[in-house]
Amino acid sequence: MDVLRSLQNYLLENWPELVWIVVATAAAAYLAGKRNRTLWQRRSFLDRLNVSLTTIQDNTLKIRTILESDVRAIFLNSAATKTITRLANQTTESDPLIPVARDDCWYYLNAVLNEVSERFSLGFIRQDNDLPTTTANYLLCLTCERAGQVRTRKIRAMLIRKDTLENLPEQCPELEHPTHSTRWDTLTILAERWKLAPHYFLELELEL
Repeated sequence: MDVLRSLQNYLLENWPELVWIVVATAAAAYLAGKRNRTLWQRRSFLDRLNVSLTTIQDNTLKIRTILESDVRAIFLNSAATKTITRLANQTTESDPLIPVARDDCWYYLNAVLNEVSERFSLGFIRQDNDLPTTTANYLLCLTCERAGQVRTRKIRAMLIRKDTLENLPEQCPELEHPTHSTRWDTLTILAERWKLAPHYFLELELEL
């Protein structure tokens, strides 16, 4: 009985604060749910980072996912995560490259590089033991595509062979899906940017 009486007295003395806590919690949950519904309707998922391998094989443009992860799990820092998300919102249809400050580019790209390299670690071990491997040089850059019929808007780390980007065909290759025309437009922009502003890119060597 003493416990119940104490609880009753506590509720009577503190009910305004308790009501405020309940209201604030309900409001926060409502706003979070509304925001999530809006992002879903817009197909906007900037809290995700997708490493997208783009290749041209047999005159066909192919897009394959190497990995996808929560942005926070890639950059491991809340300030870096907020910054890259904010910058991703600044890309345009004509410029899908995320406008990271020149002095910061390496740090963001290197964080993605570490994740990619982990997927190919077996190749590095094979090379270290003089076992047969295949080596290829790739370029990595951070984008957020908006043009065309992009199904979902995410931070995309574009991964493409260096020699492919430097020698794109004059005409758009065959597409596996009509929406992939956006990726072709992105590639043409990246090829030009690689010549003019290579600091947006990171070169890496992968072993298979």
